[in-house]
Amino acid sequence: MKLRELMPELTGATAWLNGEVTKDELVGEKPTLIHFWSVSCHLCKEAMPQVNEFRDTYKDKLNVVAVHMPRSEDDLNLDDIKQVAEEHGISQPIFVDSELKLNDAFQNQYVPAYFVFDKEGKLRHSQAGGSGMKMLEKRVNRVLDENEKAE
Repeated sequence: MKLRELMPELTGATAWLNGEVTKDELVGEKPTLIHFWSVSCHLCKEAMPQVNEFRDTYKDKLNVVAVHMPRSEDDLNLDDIKQVAEEHGISQPIFVDSELKLNDAFQNQYVPAYFVFDKEGKLRHSQAGGSGMKMLEKRVNRVLDENEKAE
């Protein structure tokens, strides 16, 4: 995805865990962080405490949605996804993307990957990989600051 592109519709999930959300529910009031992860991704699990910290710290100002992206056939077991999500405290809605439909819409090839959208649903930042959480936090804060100034 290119900067300023609109958030794709959140369609094509093979399942939702922890509740289901739509693009219409996310866009309008506050910015959104969408993060891609996989049960077989060690870096994803290492980064999850920081993602959960974003979710908890900014819960009134930021929507957070997880997308489970399988990297192999072994990643398709829904029970495994539920178990890893529970072990790593993923309480935000999880879009289970077993057919890679949302992954394709986001033009994403990596886990972990992070996409920050402003409240109008425009992409403001994207990054992939386990490092760079400080950069992600800066970008999230910038979008949150802009959102507060606009109100």
